[in-house]
Amino acid sequence: MDNSLKHLFENNQQWAADMTAKDPDFFKKLVAQQNPKYLWIGCADSRVPANQITGLMPGEVFVHRNIANVVVHTDLNCLSVIQYAVEVLGVKHIMVVGHYGCGGVAAAMQNKEFGLIDNWLRHLKDIYREHQDELDHIHDHTERGDRFCELNVIEQVHNVCHTTIVQAAWRRGQELTVHGWIYGVRNGLIKDLKVSIASPDDLQALYRMTEKS
Repeated sequence: MDNSLKHLFENNQQWAADMTAKDPDFFKKLVAQQNPKYLWIGCADSRVPANQITGLMPGEVFVHRNIANVVVHTDLNCLSVIQYAVEVLGVKHIMVVGHYGCGGVAAAMQNKEFGLIDNWLRHLKDIYREHQDELDHIHDHTERGDRFCELNVIEQVHNVCHTTIVQAAWRRGQELTVHGWIYGVRNGLIKDLKVSIASPDDLQALYRMTEKS
């Protein structure tokens, strides 16, 4: 064992012991079933752990994370997670959760070259272009970045709703709501951006899909 990582194994052993002390059957129940009601699509930022900030236990939230919580229709990883969560686990809520001070969002506001990630940040730059008039009128750089973080979440909520997976669930009559939230690293609080969508009626007509002919 790498001695530099020994403390992580020690932490793990302590955590497992603590969980067993609180509930002797905890791991037996965890092995028996995964039955979360929530899918969390969040940023890969290490400061935004889904379970801890929502007070949920392992097994209660299904999680997908990537840089800047982006949902792209060519990202088979993200789409596979959404499909499994919706069609197999039967989640009732999908939360797209961004966070203020997001490094990916900040990078997308610049003209610097960062490498491979620039191809991913293009999706964010497209969002900035759509809202450039509003964002460019915010003179404080931090406030502009925060607003961009919010607009990114709102865009990704719609991207989730535009997927064939979510729309097929609604056609089946499955109860499913997609929410847009943002987390404040500065205070530890989640803010509801009030963009929850529970049916295709809340989408632009162009994105409402009918069944295959």
